[in-house]
Amino acid sequence: MKRHVQGPEPQTGVGIVAPYDFARDRELWRWVPSTVSLFIARTGGSPEGDNLDSVSALNRPSSVRRPTREVCAVGAEVVVYACTACSFVGGALGEAALRQAMRDAGARRALTTSGAAVSALRTVKAQRVAVVHPYERPVGNRLRDYLVASGFDVVGCTPLGIPVREVLDTGYAEVADLIRTGDTEDADAIFVSCTALPTYDLIAPLEEELGKPVVTANQATVWAALRELDLQASGADQTLLRL
Repeated sequence: MKRHVQGPEPQTGVGIVAPYDFARDRELWRWVPSTVSLFIARTGGSPEGDNLDSVSALNRPSSVRRPTREVCAVGAEVVVYACTACSFVGGALGEAALRQAMRDAGARRALTTSGAAVSALRTVKAQRVAVVHPYERPVGNRLRDYLVASGFDVVGCTPLGIPVREVLDTGYAEVADLIRTGDTEDADAIFVSCTALPTYDLIAPLEEELGKPVVTANQATVWAALRELDLQASGADQTLLRL
């Protein structure tokens, strides 16, 4: 007797343009419903230099064109540049130029992580934001400037305090400690910058512990991309996803 096997389910494609060294593919997938496929393409490498040099090189519109074409070729309906620092380091004009470059390369809808983070913080009604990040001081200062220019009062900007080259090895314990250290009594939300930091399993318990929304770079990236398609991200008890 023949068995009838249903499926596979029709899929909606979301394009992720990631930095060349991005290693959190699995974390992004955890926010995605079963009807969505992530198509991930990486940028070329960046020249050796300090943290600011590296992210500035990946802030150039030319860095996103080829990977955008690749994800669009397999059906991405929205494309997001999944790097916070690479998209905020040039300010609002630099972020807008990246989105325009993605549209020019074929993206129907184009987003960046830094733009998604601003939308997410507004959605949770944040005004006073405590920021935690793994960057060197010049890049951390650019992040503060970007958020202030976006209308937020940055009440703290706390670095992880390890060499940037070690960020890819950071685990949950270090990120949780960073969030607790960076929180301030007058902050009404916490933003965890950098798509290299793992955060999925920390968000809900730390929101309960600290009594305020915790918005993270990877969470905001997927949430914003799916929102463009009128789809809901998956993440139990995460404040942003309930709103």
